[in-house]
Amino acid sequence: MSRRYFGTDGIRGAVGGDLMNVDFLRRVGYALADFLIKHNHAKPVTAVIGRDTRASGEAFEKAICEGLCVAGVHVIRLGVVPTPAVSMSTRDLRADLGIVLTASHNPSSDNGLKLFDNRGLKFASDAEAAIEDFIDKQEVPDDVVHVECAYDHDSSGHYVNFQKSLMHQNCLKDWKIVLDTANGAAFKTSPAVFKHFGADLLQIGAEPDGENINQNVGSECPEQLAELVIAENARLGIAHDGDADRAVFCDEKGFILSGEEVMGAIALDLIERDKLNHNTLVTTVHSNLGLDHALNAVGGKTIRTAVGDRNILHAMLEGEYTFGGESSGHYLFFEQSKSGDGLLAAIRIVELMLRTGKPLSELRKAVRLFPQATKNIHVSEKLPLESCDALSAAIARIEQKFGNSGRVLVRYSGTEPQLRLLVEAEDDSLIAPAINELEGAVRADLPIDK
Repeated sequence: MSRRYFGTDGIRGAVGGDLMNVDFLRRVGYALADFLIKHNHAKPVTAVIGRDTRASGEAFEKAICEGLCVAGVHVIRLGVVPTPAVSMSTRDLRADLGIVLTASHNPSSDNGLKLFDNRGLKFASDAEAAIEDFIDKQEVPDDVVHVECAYDHDSSGHYVNFQKSLMHQNCLKDWKIVLDTANGAAFKTSPAVFKHFGADLLQIGAEPDGENINQNVGSECPEQLAELVIAENARLGIAHDGDADRAVFCDEKGFILSGEEVMGAIALDLIERDKLNHNTLVTTVHSNLGLDHALNAVGGKTIRTAVGDRNILHAMLEGEYTFGGESSGHYLFFEQSKSGDGLLAAIRIVELMLRTGKPLSELRKAVRLFPQATKNIHVSEKLPLESCDALSAAIARIEQKFGNSGRVLVRYSGTEPQLRLLVEAEDDSLIAPAINELEGAVRADLPIDK
């Protein structure tokens, strides 16, 4: 279903553009209020709202609060906090709605919002579709000038205390750790936790100025992190994105781990200790096939969803699974958090290193990644893939040739006019011919931008 406002992870756009301006966000706030009030009937409605360090965040927060408050919603402002802290606060404060103003790993020129329901789970797709209808139908009253029903609440302390409770104080004494907080939402919370654990911490990306979030730092730019890990002889490096729902890891040799290597290390340990529900890891269609093979070898399995941590979370909820993640660095520990949480993931990795006595360079070897290649093709129209006969035939031929030793993934981007091709195979000599065959079929079936 084509969406007008919501993408794969909430609403996101350029600051000052059609989706990220105060007038539109005031409408969004009012539409959310109307949606919630109609679903809650006579019950008073409460919303919590947090943001990352972007300069646009404060004005956008005010606009959303105005839309909510004019409709009678009580709003609790959390200030600058990581996304998982908003999820936690939504649940613990018994709010009906959680809102995060963030564009995740994007630069400060973008902003966006993510929505959580009263369980602290990201809104389901059908709820987003309903909200889009409310946005289009509602007109905000002209007298929106005050935010008298909003008040401030410090949720970061509660979030930090929860994370501190997961390991003993000073358990990381003499551990050198490099931490990159991306000049983002976790610039205070994550270091507070690791200092409580006694780590000798070197922090970068720790001076947000409203414009420098994710600027040459963070999970999308781990090169400086890797250099510092080697230079400082650190045990590991950890990098968040702007809203800290992700973590990227660097081992003591300066090697950046893939998401599959992180998921594999954690899942295999959980299986060995009989602590992975149904011996199943939930991940997305994008994860490397080597992850499946590693788990299958010890009696585990993977379940794959569409791309996006929201899809992973809802699959985990439906199947009562306890651990999931995706290659981009979202890791979901359902018994402890209802959101992707970069700090929680970092604690789980460090705890695994402590308990096993193994360095990260050894733990990552549990998964042998299959060779892969990707290609993005710009399309002028996203025709239904099931109607693409040449492409369907090419996929069938390649999959028959690969058997269980490779796979093909063809999907449209959720945010761009692109068709994404991915081919993985244990025998890397098969990959380039497969990509070429797929591209030829795409050109036969779809209108391609020159």
